[in-house]
Amino acid sequence: MMKFLNFYLTTVLFAGLLTLSSPSNATIVLFKTSMGDFEVNLLDNDTPETVTNFLAYIEADAYSNSIVHRKVEQFIVQGGGFIYTDEVEESVTFDPVINEPVFSNVRGTIAMAKQPGKENSATNQWFFNVANNSVPLDNDNGGYTVFGVVIGNGMEIIDVINTLSIYNLGGAFGETPLQSEPAEGEFVTDEHLVMIESVTVVNNNKDTQPELPPKQEEPPVFLPTPEEKDSSGGSSGFLLLGALACIRVFRRN
Repeated sequence: MMKFLNFYLTTVLFAGLLTLSSPSNATIVLFKTSMGDFEVNLLDNDTPETVTNFLAYIEADAYSNSIVHRKVEQFIVQGGGFIYTDEVEESVTFDPVINEPVFSNVRGTIAMAKQPGKENSATNQWFFNVANNSVPLDNDNGGYTVFGVVIGNGMEIIDVINTLSIYNLGGAFGETPLQSEPAEGEFVTDEHLVMIESVTVVNNNKDTQPELPPKQEEPPVFLPTPEEKDSSGGSSGFLLLGALACIRVFRRN
C-alpha cells in the first residue's frame, strides 16, 4: 500500500510539474518595454495554432531585446521581427503558421503580420491594432489573425508609442518610431528605439479568454497593411543587417 501511495504521489507531482512548465497552456503574457509594461490575454481556445506559434517564440526567447520597427498613426504598432544587441538583426524564424481569422481586428487586439498575397505566411511578427481596423484587415490577404487582447491599462502605453515621431532609417525601417532623438552625428541605439525587453507568461489559465466580435465579412478595402518586411526591402542604402546601429543621418517623416 505504501509503495502504491508513493508511486501515486510521485506521478501526480510529475504531472503537476509538467503542467507548470509547459508553455502550451499559457493565456496571459507580460510585455516589458522601454515605454512601460502591459499584459495581453491570448485566445487559446479559438486560435490555438497561432497562440502555440507565439508561445514557441516566447519559449525561444525570440522577443527579448526586440524592437518596435514600425508604427502607422491611428492604425498599428508592429514588432517581433528584429532584435537589438549591439546592432539590429533579424530574429529567429520558425515555419509559418496556418491562418486562423476568427475575430475582428478591433482596437486593443494583437494580430499576426504576414507576407503580401500569402494567407498562411505569418511567422514571428505581430502588431497591435490601435484603431478599429476591421476594414481592411478582416478580409485582406485572407484576413489577419487576431490572437490576443490587451488588458488593463496596456493601450495607454501602446497609444503613446503610436504618437511617437517616425524616422525613415531605410529598408524595413521606413516607419520606425524613436522614443528619443539622437544628437547630430550620434548612433541610433537601444536608447532611442522602442525596445521590447521581454515577453513572458504570467498566467496559464485558459479560461480567461474574453469575448470579441467575429471577423467582418466585407469586401477588402486596400489600405496600408501590417505586412512582414525583411531588411532587404526598399531602394535605400540601408540593406545590411546591423546598419541601423551605424546610421548617422536620419529623416523625420
